[in-house]
Amino acid sequence: MSDLVKFRPGLENVEAARSAISEIDGQRAMLEYRGIAVETLAKESCFEETSWLLMKGELPTQRQLAEFDHALRQSRSIHYRLKDLIKCLPASGHPMDALQATVAALGAFYPCRTVSDPTKNWEACIRLIAALPTLVAAFARTRRGEEIIEPREDLDHAANFYYMTFGREPTPAIRKVLDACLILHAEHNMNASTFTARVVGSSLANPYASISSAIGSLSGPLHGGANEEVLLQLEEIGSPEKVKPWLDAKLAKDPKHKVMGFGHRIYKVKDPRATVLQELAEHVFAETSRPKNYEIALELERVCAGVYGPKGVFPNVDFYSGTVYQALSIPTDVFTPIFAIGRVAGWLAHWLEQLNGNRIYRPEQEYVGKKNAPYVPLEKRP
Repeated sequence: MSDLVKFRPGLENVEAARSAISEIDGQRAMLEYRGIAVETLAKESCFEETSWLLMKGELPTQRQLAEFDHALRQSRSIHYRLKDLIKCLPASGHPMDALQATVAALGAFYPCRTVSDPTKNWEACIRLIAALPTLVAAFARTRRGEEIIEPREDLDHAANFYYMTFGREPTPAIRKVLDACLILHAEHNMNASTFTARVVGSSLANPYASISSAIGSLSGPLHGGANEEVLLQLEEIGSPEKVKPWLDAKLAKDPKHKVMGFGHRIYKVKDPRATVLQELAEHVFAETSRPKNYEIALELERVCAGVYGPKGVFPNVDFYSGTVYQALSIPTDVFTPIFAIGRVAGWLAHWLEQLNGNRIYRPEQEYVGKKNAPYVPLEKRP
């Protein structure tokens, strides 16, 4: 056992893979996809192009992007039996549970039983990226007693999701900020859900199983579910002028109080994704007005800077994404499914990379339980 790496809870700082997909520098607020700054992609690219970049490793040519975009649009519709399954799910269920179940079911309707065929693998990638918005929008509508809206092939990825959810096309500003949100959430190194996808993929399970498992990991409040917690926190505060009294009361009760949406295991400065999201959100708010919760968030960031800033704790992307989605009239419990709609591109990129020179994950453990324990017959146990 002497040659094993020393136990680290949560595998903190333990390298589990070598990857060429994304790089993070937490000291310089840098996040790059295949060497390209995420800020540049969010402002200049589109989700379809970013997905190709993540999975293929290079920016597509005009023809490659056009063909990829066409394939995505052709793969948005889901089997009618899958729609029946969605209608059978309880309306009170969380959309992430519905998404995990329907993605797993997607593999039964569009099987990819072997991962040794690159063509079949690519078709599955297209199917997953294209179908996730359809699945999320379908459940969001059926639980409200509304009919499922069929996807439109004349709309791009972000606009079509908005249309399937609300039955109307988004304004250009809304389409752009939603597209940017998908890009900003598309990939983020070896996080919990990405690691989950790679572990399941390393067993050569089908891609639908890998992505379904990643969705389960993403659903936790310490991962993708954090944006919902941020919004609940802002609602608790109530108004910008109540921010400082609220924080003072929390710190008086617990000097180590954690403000939801603040801090990141990697970033020791403000998350670059949060900065980009703020800039793009202002274009949406210009069409209406700044939401109350956004004003509260701005004040909370200002007040927290003096308390948490010296400790290297700053807003992460979840801190502002919830307020943006709320401004778009998206239900709170659909925030994390939107995260998954974007992140599926990164998960698939890691899944494809894992298959290249794959070795199944099989870490060791340190046993700390009893030894040489006797078996006591049932009738003699107290």
